[in-house]
Amino acid sequence: MKRFFALLLAVILSVPALCACKGSGSEKLKIVATIFPYYDIARSVAGDKAEVSMLVPAGSETHEYEPTPQDIVDINKADIFIYNGGESDEWVNGILESVDSDVKVLKMFDVADKLYEEDIDGNKGDEYDEHIWTSFSNMKLFTTAISESMQSCDSDNAETYKSSAKSYISDLEKLDGEFRSMIKASTRKTMVVADRFPLLYFVTELGLDRISAFPGCSTETQPSIKTVKRITDFVKDNDIPVVFHMDNTNENLAKSICDETGAEVGVFYSCHNVTKKQFEDGVSYNSLMEINLKSLKEALN
Repeated sequence: MKRFFALLLAVILSVPALCACKGSGSEKLKIVATIFPYYDIARSVAGDKAEVSMLVPAGSETHEYEPTPQDIVDINKADIFIYNGGESDEWVNGILESVDSDVKVLKMFDVADKLYEEDIDGNKGDEYDEHIWTSFSNMKLFTTAISESMQSCDSDNAETYKSSAKSYISDLEKLDGEFRSMIKASTRKTMVVADRFPLLYFVTELGLDRISAFPGCSTETQPSIKTVKRITDFVKDNDIPVVFHMDNTNENLAKSICDETGAEVGVFYSCHNVTKKQFEDGVSYNSLMEINLKSLKEALN
């Protein structure tokens, strides 16, 4: 790892220093976001006024990402660099030590209202859960922070950024309201996920209960027999119609439980990353949440 960062530093030092905030210059802002939620906010707020790129490739496993020398060059050339923070982003810390001081760095962990991790029994840990973007409230905070950074870096287009952020936040508020209305009218209030559970912020904010096979960023792949029995019994006893697995994971456990109980397998989008096809098709955070809304309605009724 030390040799890797030495190589990155050598690459970075070979790049001429750039003035980050363009102000009234003719060049477009360059914005680099590590993961999809922040990429989606930035591109939606920027429109055609900035060049926005996503560092972690679409379709890849975000928890296994390792930056390439070119990635570091791209960060160093950016006007604004946006990342999540948390344990999975520890690689960023070493890079930031050698990134040009003109690059405006936004760490979303510093903006978010955070919750402590919980295990599958609801016991709280001593570290914050990383999946802060699954909260609509946090997404609104992030949108404001990203928009304000754009405005300070590019005053000529400040009104555009301000207006676009207002529109994006309005869409989030609409979705939030639709989820709350749907949940209030539903006959069930428990979401069953036979997979990792990166949705602590989501269920906490919306007042849902949940049962899952693993906590958030668990590296486990096989649940205990006790856990499988608990989920299976819960699904049977409560006539649960849908058992979810998360996007970009296999459905094996969910399918096994559904085969045993007669429930249907559902997929729920964490919005952490998207597939290559989704990315090429221009899918958005809000469009994925709209799919989640329909899926969850089926699961709770």
